[in-house]
Amino acid sequence: MPVLDEDRLFPVDGHVRGIARRLYHEVRHLPIISPHGHTDPRWFAENEAFPDPAQLFVTPDHYVFRMLHSQGIPLEALGVPRSDGGAVESDPRKIWRLFAQNYHLFRATPSQLWLDHAFENVFGVTERLSLETADSIYDQINLQLTQEEFLPRALFERFGIEALSTTESALDDLRWHKMVRASGWGGRVITTYRPDAVIDPEFEGFAENLRLFGELTGEDTSTWDGYLAAHRNRRAYFRDVGGATASDHGHPSARTEDLPPEAAAALFDKMRTGTFSPEEADAFRGQMLTEMARMSLEDGLVLQIHAGSTRNHAGDVAAQFGRDKGFDIPARTDYVHALRPLLNAVGRAQGLTVIVFTLDESSYARELAPLAGVYPALKLGPPWWFHDSYEGMMRFREMTTETAGFYNTVGFNDDTRAFCSIPARHDVARRVDCAYLAGLVATGRLDARDAPEVAYDLSYGLAKKAYRL
Repeated sequence: MPVLDEDRLFPVDGHVRGIARRLYHEVRHLPIISPHGHTDPRWFAENEAFPDPAQLFVTPDHYVFRMLHSQGIPLEALGVPRSDGGAVESDPRKIWRLFAQNYHLFRATPSQLWLDHAFENVFGVTERLSLETADSIYDQINLQLTQEEFLPRALFERFGIEALSTTESALDDLRWHKMVRASGWGGRVITTYRPDAVIDPEFEGFAENLRLFGELTGEDTSTWDGYLAAHRNRRAYFRDVGGATASDHGHPSARTEDLPPEAAAALFDKMRTGTFSPEEADAFRGQMLTEMARMSLEDGLVLQIHAGSTRNHAGDVAAQFGRDKGFDIPARTDYVHALRPLLNAVGRAQGLTVIVFTLDESSYARELAPLAGVYPALKLGPPWWFHDSYEGMMRFREMTTETAGFYNTVGFNDDTRAFCSIPARHDVARRVDCAYLAGLVATGRLDARDAPEVAYDLSYGLAKKAYRL
């Protein structure tokens, strides 16, 4: 029998549930706009079968391996590759059995909703995953992965994805995006410009990255003007070759600066020569957010700011497994003062969109919603990482709608590396938004005639518009 409840995430009250159900049936089959994420463009370029269930669902998914590791399971046992070359488990069936044996750890988490959705709706699995069913479910999924209808492009089309953005470093050659375009396949897979490696002076290898940046662009990145020109050059390349409509910036804080050109050039010299303090490094990152906003006014790229993550909290894990494996943790983040220089410089400019994400939920009602509710350029990104759950999405709507409304938000981003979770995540978001709207209708705060239009916008229209897709 099916594992999933057809009315999951809808209100308990029968009347309100009926409203939510009707709204959801209006939007459940809308195309998916996936404007920010971290899926691998190579999947769609080469269109080869995914290797096995463990490498599809367990090894690459930090939501999964974090929870398992929290119960003392070594990352090596889950096949997570070590950047230092150390040995890890290579038998996918062993990894899968370990995952299945501990599947109870995911009870009531969004991860279980996503995984159960993928198992049932993508692979037709109707048994609960456990140690007893591990092998049969593994075999069922593994057999299907070899079939043509389960290749990446076929799944992309089956999921109803209209547009999907990946995220590449400013130093990436975009070879996989070139292959996708040259293949003649009609799926829209585009890149996003992520320049952290050449903006953050505390990024490993920053000096060498600057040198490579200059080589790639033919600009003199030892000078401030040449460095800015290199960004303009590279942004154009990402637009023209990879179809980019946005840039993305993952900074420890939301700090922005708007220094005079001479002061900015002097600060850049400190970054380039490695003679900076942590305070100066943060100031430089802040200056570059404002510079990126000005460039967005020139070229139309949407500016995304993902702030407030303490990266690589476990230094030894980061050293052994790499930058994205060191257990990033949310931190308190200021936005009112941090964003003021950028917003005073360009926040009311026509044609600019700045989308701000936060891991600090306490800032929604106090800071972010009031800011987005007045500055035309500023939009609120959806609940991000750690908060992309029923509870997180509902809190987001409750804390932002009264001040920013719906139309200063940008719909939903799945922000995932796990390809098969994309339709599951969008389904959760659509269900939660319809549940929220149903409550507004039932309490007389939203006209029932307007609710279907709002549900459409939250599920599809706002993301398409905000990201210029």
